[in-house]
Amino acid sequence: MSNELNIRDKMGQIQYSIRSTASLPTEAIPYALRALDALIISLSAIAGGVSYHLLIGDAFEVAPACAVGALASLVYILRLNGSDYYELQESAKPHLEVREILVCWLSTGLLLTLIAFLLKISAAYSRGAFLMFYIFVPIALLAARKATKVVLAQAVAAKTLGRRDTILIGEPNEISALQTDDLVAFCGAPDVRRFTLSGRSEYLESSSNDVAAIKSAANFVRRHNCRQILLALPWDETDRIEFIKDQIKTLPVALRLVPDKSVRTLLDSTSSKGKTGPVIDLQRAPLTELQRFVKRIADVVVAAFVLIFFLPLMALAAIAIKLDSPGPVIFHQKRKGFNGKHFVILKFRTMSVEEDGPDVIQAKRNDARVTTIGRLLRSSSIDELPQLINVLRGDMSLIGPRPHALAHDNYFETMLSDYAFRHHVKPGITGWAQCNGARGATPTIEDVAKRVRLDLWYVNNWSLWLDLLILAKTAVEVVRKRNAY
Repeated sequence: MSNELNIRDKMGQIQYSIRSTASLPTEAIPYALRALDALIISLSAIAGGVSYHLLIGDAFEVAPACAVGALASLVYILRLNGSDYYELQESAKPHLEVREILVCWLSTGLLLTLIAFLLKISAAYSRGAFLMFYIFVPIALLAARKATKVVLAQAVAAKTLGRRDTILIGEPNEISALQTDDLVAFCGAPDVRRFTLSGRSEYLESSSNDVAAIKSAANFVRRHNCRQILLALPWDETDRIEFIKDQIKTLPVALRLVPDKSVRTLLDSTSSKGKTGPVIDLQRAPLTELQRFVKRIADVVVAAFVLIFFLPLMALAAIAIKLDSPGPVIFHQKRKGFNGKHFVILKFRTMSVEEDGPDVIQAKRNDARVTTIGRLLRSSSIDELPQLINVLRGDMSLIGPRPHALAHDNYFETMLSDYAFRHHVKPGITGWAQCNGARGATPTIEDVAKRVRLDLWYVNNWSLWLDLLILAKTAVEVVRKRNAY
């Protein structure tokens, strides 16, 4: 089998570059480096305590040392986390960040001293042990950082690193001009999946090949849950860049324009940005991996608790629906979720019809299709409770933009340019829009536009505290029954 496998689609425009030796995912490297620093600091806390107490011939207690080490690790890693220090782009560079490490550790030690003074806990961990700990850590951190740089540089040179959450889309000449060092600087890997667009002269005649390439790239992103797209195009092709940006906006990924050949040629190795030049962020990913993890944990815990709590009420609702009108208890309808993926939403049936196709009519006030028991369920929002199962499945979140029927979703996307950004997070049972007067039907484009503005504000300003606020405001909205029919 050849070392590199190139696969082209029927149009011959799309290229995946897959190296059989690239088996180690670079996405795991930042987590491994953080864990290594935490281990070094924790062990140094213990070593400092053991060394000092051996010198003075006193008994050593491991618990205070472990506590100090854990707190110091947390502070140190959080301080370096926002500077890309742990990303492969920085970790593989030969330059050792002596200044950054020493300054960060110095400030961490000062903060620990302040905490010990304010909480009056310095007696539990002797000053001598802390001094030894304070000296051991920077030496160990610098040595470990140097060792990891050597190992990562060797791995990059051997191309044994592969980035599974990043793809490269670009014009043939620009892609071929990207060297291994360029790719490492841009995304932290020597090789990524590649999707080749039309050549510069070909694009001037038709953009159909670009559309096909972008669609294949989008399908790849959805299948593999990619988090980043690198775009390699001449910077003077502004119309083409805008066109691709518009095509990519439905995907919840970061879109980054890498410097073209001309820009890289102008920069020398002494540039503050490095010879590769600056990368322009055209679109940012909505949530980090950590934020998505935290949100998912909160969804599972809260949804499981609420489902158990309301199980008797849901059983009564099911019985009432069955007695009130013929038909199933649960209404199923396809909706579009995170990353544009389709899923089946669950609701208690509240109408005499079950629409799920190209023509879906929204419910309106005094709608004749709503059953007697359905009117009660809708006004009290009890009909939404089965969606807790969607949350546990992972199709939805407790908080997020409300999903619409596919027929409405496709129509709204053609009418509002920003509508697709709603799919950058999981849809929710409730959301910021529903808490701010945009609940219920959307009979006009102005109504949809208002909801989209509120949803996008939520996407761009997410926090766990915001989710808790929305849950509290949702309880108020349920009592008010505003636009619930």
